[in-house]
Amino acid sequence: MAPTGPAVVIERLVKRYPAPGGGVTAVAGIDLTIGDGEIFGLLGPNGAGKTTTIETLVGLRTPTEGTVRVLGFDPVRQRDEIRRSVAVQPQQAAVFEFQTVAELLRAWASFYPDAADPDEVIERMGLTRSRDVRVARLSGGQRQRLLVGAALISRPGLLVLDEPSTGMDPNAREELWEAIRAHRDTGGTVLLSTHSMEEAEELCDRVAILDRGRIVACGAPEELVREHAPEQEVLFTVAAGSDLTWLEEHAGVLETTTVERPGGGVRVRLRTLDPDRVLVDVLTGPLDARRIQTGEAGLEEVFRRVTGRSFARADVTENAEEGA
Repeated sequence: MAPTGPAVVIERLVKRYPAPGGGVTAVAGIDLTIGDGEIFGLLGPNGAGKTTTIETLVGLRTPTEGTVRVLGFDPVRQRDEIRRSVAVQPQQAAVFEFQTVAELLRAWASFYPDAADPDEVIERMGLTRSRDVRVARLSGGQRQRLLVGAALISRPGLLVLDEPSTGMDPNAREELWEAIRAHRDTGGTVLLSTHSMEEAEELCDRVAILDRGRIVACGAPEELVREHAPEQEVLFTVAAGSDLTWLEEHAGVLETTTVERPGGGVRVRLRTLDPDRVLVDVLTGPLDARRIQTGEAGLEEVFRRVTGRSFARADVTENAEEGA
């Protein structure tokens, strides 16, 4: 049995890789505690340090500095305990392509003394119709759900997922999210690495936003939005050439951005602390506004506030730096 306490405790974690010119710092001093029984998200662009942090947590990397404890164990010195207590679903994994879904999960269950029922996992992952289909013939989304199912077979104390919904259609993604929530609700802890803002907002109890190897914000998604981006957004479409001067000078509007739509018209996005007043003026003003929507700014705006750049730009920048 693992010692009681937080599922994960990270203190001053640093990971450097040797390279010409002094090396590369992938993780630059992270402090993080993940409570038992929560879904915790690591949110950040590619190259932010998410994967290195996960690999350190599961014992695949040795910290350059700092300490890591997972379910009370040292991932480097107590790898056997980590293997028994932690399950990892990477972005890609090699499996037996000519086994069926049911055969693969039954084989996986044979490795564990207290494995979950493969049939229950198949149902939970929404793979009932594919139970007798060979792995090689699965779609990308079905394959992703199978990998998560294989991770759940061991009834892990900590389930680690790296970009689990990649390639999934909306229905398959929702089934995956329900399976992850079910694991949390039955006492498991989930660590989720993602660069999907929607996934983090919908699924995670708390998130840590990583940028360039550092945690720049941490908390419940709704709390981060209230703290860093309390404004509301109003979105609508107007005809090309519409005069937006009055809107840009509106006392309740903090910022206005526009994007020309390929099919004609202009999509307007504005930020405001008084959405009701602005919405009334948009509806009754000189603009012929269509497709009107309102909502919170969300985690993408939080990222922009705490890093000074957009999430999409950060993703492109980190990829360019990695390839340099």
